[in-house]
Amino acid sequence: MTKKLNKQESRNLAMNIVGAELEKEGYEFLAIKSDLKKNPQFVVIKDKITSFVLVRAVSNSEELYDYRNITTQPILEHSEQFKAKVYYAGVWLGHGSDINKPIINGEEYSYVYSGLTEIL
Repeated sequence: MTKKLNKQESRNLAMNIVGAELEKEGYEFLAIKSDLKKNPQFVVIKDKITSFVLVRAVSNSEELYDYRNITTQPILEHSEQFKAKVYYAGVWLGHGSDINKPIINGEEYSYVYSGLTEIL
């Protein structure tokens, strides 16, 4: 029986992809939150600069850089207390044979991740 990844599983996969990239870039992790209702997903530090990273698993290229559906104002206000930067990390996830199809649990997957987009 084929089972598509649910929203939480998709979020976790996207976080694993972004987390691995952040680690490669030399970020140190201060906090990690994978709950769908919590933001940001990562609090990281690099070169003495704290950053909040909002991770989203998206299902098409149009959503890859689009964070307009996220309520960012509370996060931006919170970031001011810590003099932190706020970033969006969209990860387009799809099936290994066709990124436009959903990921099936246990099968190959493909993704597009183009890095962090600063939210101002």
